Amino acid sequence: MVILGIGGILRDASVAILNNGDLVSAIEQAKLARNHRAGRLPEEAIEACLKLAGVEPKAVDCAALVRPIGAGPETALHLELRARFPNAQIVLVDHHVAHAASAYYPSGLDQATVLTLDREGDLRCGALWKAAGTKVELQRELYYPDSLGDLYGRVTALLGYQPNADEHKVQWLSTAGDDRFTNVFLEILASPQGHWPRVNRAYFDSHRVTPGGFGARFFEKLGMADGEEIPASLRPHVASGLQRAVEATVIDMAGKGGNLALAGGLGFNALLVAALENSGNWDNVFVQPASGNIGAGIGAVYHAWFGLFQQTRRSAIGNLCLGPSYSAEEIKQVLENCKLRFRYLLTTGELIEKAVAELNDNKIIAWMHQRMEFGPRALGNRSILASPRNPYSTENLNIFIKRREPFRKFAASVPVELAAEYFEVGPNARFLATVGKVREAHRKTFESAILGKDLVRVHLVSKQDNELYWSLLHAAGKATGLPVLYNTSFNLFGDPLVCSPRDAVRSFYSSGIDSMFIGNFLLQK
Repeated sequence: MVILGIGGILRDASVAILNNGDLVSAIEQAKLARNHRAGRLPEEAIEACLKLAGVEPKAVDCAALVRPIGAGPETALHLELRARFPNAQIVLVDHHVAHAASAYYPSGLDQATVLTLDREGDLRCGALWKAAGTKVELQRELYYPDSLGDLYGRVTALLGYQPNADEHKVQWLSTAGDDRFTNVFLEILASPQGHWPRVNRAYFDSHRVTPGGFGARFFEKLGMADGEEIPASLRPHVASGLQRAVEATVIDMAGKGGNLALAGGLGFNALLVAALENSGNWDNVFVQPASGNIGAGIGAVYHAWFGLFQQTRRSAIGNLCLGPSYSAEEIKQVLENCKLRFRYLLTTGELIEKAVAELNDNKIIAWMHQRMEFGPRALGNRSILASPRNPYSTENLNIFIKRREPFRKFAASVPVELAAEYFEVGPNARFLATVGKVREAHRKTFESAILGKDLVRVHLVSKQDNELYWSLLHAAGKATGLPVLYNTSFNLFGDPLVCSPRDAVRSFYSSGIDSMFIGNFLLQK
């Protein structure tokens, strides 16, 4: 049985395919086509997922489309889907149902409380579910405008960033702030006893077009004149107040129990995930690592498999590397067409040895291998890497290559079996979905990657998930005594993660990256 799911059709469109219960492909449209029109089928992602799954459109048994899909296009989209997949049953899936399915079914948990939180999806911005076996049942709902995601977006705009795009910047900025404004945001999110948050509209001015739409009462609480621009010195503290209040609110919403699964846009907030992990309220916390709109397509196929077709077989989410890979011949053709000089490394051992030598020479390298990751985070197949021993890694990675703010730190990749020596971190670090702490003995070593309060983004790498990257980390450890590499996503200037060899070449030669290892090919500047 082949089920194709389409999520985020209005924003962050993606496609996923489930084949007999196994997730075999998933790709975001933005990584394949830069000018996708909202409300249209993500044709390039559909084609790529079908190719990876090895199936023809006529072999698709079900096409599941996640709401919302906009005003009025339902008839046209339905006709397009029927024409595209002539033998498929067409199913529309509620937005938060898709989020809940994406969180629970691939979690490996036999039963769980499921919490879904985002800005808005068919008016709903939050829901609590009880899941057991193959059943997920709705318990409670939260509706817009009582939205934690909307509040986070408003503060993002208030601090001078782009809402619905730069919330992650506010999250990382918050690590440099204190709790002086936490109570302000807790008052905004205050809930009557026994109820979920009810956003206090007295803190907003519906007629105000200034960023965030905050009103006089809010600025008074900050000790500022009404409408005054937030000075740079206060921005980390405003961000911290928001972050801490959201964490406390979500912990209260989730309650207590054995297992918790989380999805929706707020699931991208690694600090929030860490707060849930460390709350002591749960034995296990699982966050769907591509938890926003892009993960809705995954939820759609699982919902159809278990809910519509009443199947019982469950499978794990795997290593999340569900996109295209490229053969040596395909890579070589691109390099030759671009008239580039390159060296072909004959063996995996030679590849790893040369990469370690470059890193030990304080070079920053691009590392592109195997299947592309699904989601925004680089898990060792589309990464930019540097050695923590490089004294200029922070400056070079953030300023000259990524061109981003210094408070946005890169991750530290480490073999899972060696991680405890250097870090304290939870299992969601497998997908870079949480943060950990640097152990005191190693704080000096990793000071360039440390966020406030000794926090660090940790990426746990297992041999099973990514043997090549795991081997590189071990080789780096053998050469230097430190089996850790700094890892940031291989993309530049707000672009999505690179997908193809041509994307990689463009980014490599538009940046300050020193060397690129793409398959067994080495390019150097």
